[in-house]
Amino acid sequence: MKTRAIMAVLQSLREAGKRGRLKRSKARNLLERLRNFEHDVLRFMDVEYVPFTHNQGENDLRMTKVQQKISGCFRSMAGAKIFCRVRSYLSTCRKQGMLATEALALLFQGKNPAFMDTDETLF
Repeated sequence: MKTRAIMAVLQSLREAGKRGRLKRSKARNLLERLRNFEHDVLRFMDVEYVPFTHNQGENDLRMTKVQQKISGCFRSMAGAKIFCRVRSYLSTCRKQGMLATEALALLFQGKNPAFMDTDETLF
């Protein structure tokens, strides 16, 4: 019954001689999607391991771009590779719940973090 009432209102808003659905604004489309997928949108509040955002790849690349903008460029390909290797190591450690200072201390001691130690026989 509710749908018929909505359809009647929409038809009264439609210009004479026009057929089909009325074009919806971007704001209305967003509102409808948020309403229809409310459980999916708010899942990060219920499930602990679900992140608030899903742009982890963009976040991982951001520091490289910031470094490039600050210095203008990397002086060599080798320097860029070293920077990316260090950033990747720190990013992985952070995702595993390790502080950057702990990760760097282990690195300078020549040790691997616990999550990197694997049993070769498993592979």
